[in-house]
Amino acid sequence: MKKTLSYLACAVVSLTVFALACGDSSEPKTPLPLPDGGVMWAECNPQQDGGGCGAGEECRFVPFYDRSICVRPCDEQGACGQAEAACCPTGEVRDGGDATFCLPTEVCEATPDAGAGDAGEDGGSLTDDGGTLEDAGPGTETDAGTPDAGGPVIVDDAGTTTDAGGPVIVDDAGTTTDAGTPDAGGPVIVDDAGTTIDAGPGTTDDAGTTIDAGPGTTDDAGTTIDAGPGTTDDAGTTIDAGSPADAGTDAGTPIDAGTDAGSPVDAGTPDAGSSTDAGTPTDGGPGPGSYTNIRIMAANLSSGNGQDYDPGHGIRLMQGVDPDVVLIQEFNYKSDSVADITSLVNQVGPGFYYYREGGAQIPNGVISRWPIIESGEWKDPEVDNRDFAWARIDIPGPRDLWAVSVHLLTRSSGARNAEANAIVTEVRGKIPESDYLVIGGDLNTDSFNESCFTTFRNVVVTAAPYPADKNGKTGTNASRGKPYDHVLVDADLNQYRTPTVIGSNSFPNGLVLDSRVYTPLSDIAPVLSNDSGAPSMQHMGVIKDFRVPAF
Repeated sequence: MKKTLSYLACAVVSLTVFALACGDSSEPKTPLPLPDGGVMWAECNPQQDGGGCGAGEECRFVPFYDRSICVRPCDEQGACGQAEAACCPTGEVRDGGDATFCLPTEVCEATPDAGAGDAGEDGGSLTDDGGTLEDAGPGTETDAGTPDAGGPVIVDDAGTTTDAGGPVIVDDAGTTTDAGTPDAGGPVIVDDAGTTIDAGPGTTDDAGTTIDAGPGTTDDAGTTIDAGPGTTDDAGTTIDAGSPADAGTDAGTPIDAGTDAGSPVDAGTPDAGSSTDAGTPTDGGPGPGSYTNIRIMAANLSSGNGQDYDPGHGIRLMQGVDPDVVLIQEFNYKSDSVADITSLVNQVGPGFYYYREGGAQIPNGVISRWPIIESGEWKDPEVDNRDFAWARIDIPGPRDLWAVSVHLLTRSSGARNAEANAIVTEVRGKIPESDYLVIGGDLNTDSFNESCFTTFRNVVVTAAPYPADKNGKTGTNASRGKPYDHVLVDADLNQYRTPTVIGSNSFPNGLVLDSRVYTPLSDIAPVLSNDSGAPSMQHMGVIKDFRVPAF
């Protein structure tokens, strides 16, 4: 954490965050509509004709998930015919609060008055009345000259934003002015249509959410963020784990609804400013000159008779090496409900994000320490029980990481090359060359010379050196004779590759994780010695590490 924050500002911010955290202790909502039979709420693109939805469905934006999904219109008095669904508004103000659709029950429970505006104590409205919002909190202040320090102020306003410094994230409906000097740097993240200039020293916005008091370490939901220049990065921290709004005292609506406690202000020392992700809303990132360590793991680690993670061997193997991003196969756990899948993900990393393809027998997926801001699946042309899952991850810094989780077919090398061609085509059509790319998972390859590697070479690096265990073995199937599993990254990311260091061990080319040969096991607790040899254990885990500039 940065050391420049004064004791007084630290105390004020800490007390405010503590008070808000007590107001709502619920865990962050999973940002993905993936209930049983998740195809009922498939993600859609409102820019396409019909959004890509099926007959009788409409592409509607659902603030609860912060994305558009396919939904069926319904009558509030009627039933949706599915236990996980209920008939209610989407919560999107553009629906006027009147239209109702079959939505996941968690959306309906969290949005009882969807479309009716903010239900907090300040009685605010989601609609800009075109005027100036007078702060109704105790002690409205106007700063007469204190410079803005660059901490995050969070806004969804109806005016224009002229703050030039720290991240601005406001949920306001009018005009807020400042008589001080402008902020000196830092990212500005705004969805604004009125005039918002930072209003001097203070710590709370008008919806009761806590904002950053200078180069501090906590956002308004109590989670750690990076607030400008310093020596530590924010790798491993989360910002609002998937819910589209502040986790304050909101009465189920998609915006913050806390008690109005004053003007939205920022009160720290000037922020030197780090850039935000191009086109992404969440990444404030570490300060200039900082780096982020990223450990990526390929994990087809299901065991037992059900091709799932119920027995726990695979979960322990992931926990033991502390990955930041997991390209996971056979992504099944217990009932496969949202609650059960979220439980698995939280065991890998508390508060982690995930994407899991819907409607598959043995799904692929991506688990991430950082927010997943876009995701989907590409059709596997060779098999029907799974597709290729992809996710765009908002890692710290100006570039995003695109992760593609695949499970190629065992039938033949020709089939695997056809799958590789399909993936390369999708990558070229979807992923910007300026971003980072990783393709990985269970490729079921018999050797490093298969034709699919020649195909993948068009978008990722496939050449040696390869990850290995302590004995130098690169095989990852159960018998350790074939290199089935891989983490393949593009040249941009590959240049930042580093040894995989765990405890006292260093693996210069990455690690093939086999608990039966790894020593000492205490380095990878809670892994047990025979986890990699458990009944019907699929493969070994594969790990590569990278140190990526966050500037």
